[in-house]
Amino acid sequence: MTTPGSFLTQKHPIQLDIDAPLEIARWRIIGNVILAIPHFIVLYVMVIVLNVFTFIAWFAILFTGNIPRGMFDFMAAVFRYQWRISSFTLFMRSSYPAFDLKASDVDTGNDPASVTIPYPDRLSRGLIFIKWLLIIPTNLVLVFVGIAAEVVIVVAWFAVLFTGRWPSSMRKFIVGVQRWGLRSQAYVFLMTDKYPPFTLEP
Repeated sequence: MTTPGSFLTQKHPIQLDIDAPLEIARWRIIGNVILAIPHFIVLYVMVIVLNVFTFIAWFAILFTGNIPRGMFDFMAAVFRYQWRISSFTLFMRSSYPAFDLKASDVDTGNDPASVTIPYPDRLSRGLIFIKWLLIIPTNLVLVFVGIAAEVVIVVAWFAVLFTGRWPSSMRKFIVGVQRWGLRSQAYVFLMTDKYPPFTLEP
């Protein structure tokens, strides 16, 4: 069983990143959000399915000790798709996200925004009863980190407006917050027993 303290000695398997130039056209600070509207509709439906799958996964883990592979890959694809849309709406990239719903735990590398959530060998039956409780400390910290991220995004908005470039340290911070949030979500959605570390680093 993975405990909240075990992240101190192990690298977290869940990874999120973006490989895109810091330079971005000024109009994208508004235009990307408008262009992403069709994606929001698709994502809304996918998140509904994700929640249904998580409910089923709870029982699958209870009786088999794991999530069926196809179901897990779809859940990972939802989080990957979510990050691709978020990175676009946060004007971190110019390329338009594809409507790629391919179910896979490992990122194929065909998009600047990447997410990998490896399929676990086995998941703890006991943790499914208490993950919602164990995640409280990291989520409380994430609330304050998220507030800081909102401030950074506003500052970055003006930075891009006047310079056409994301400040490197600011984008690194936002990506780190997104990475931490993804790890927390994957833990709550029963996809990993690896507790999310209190860090923005990979």
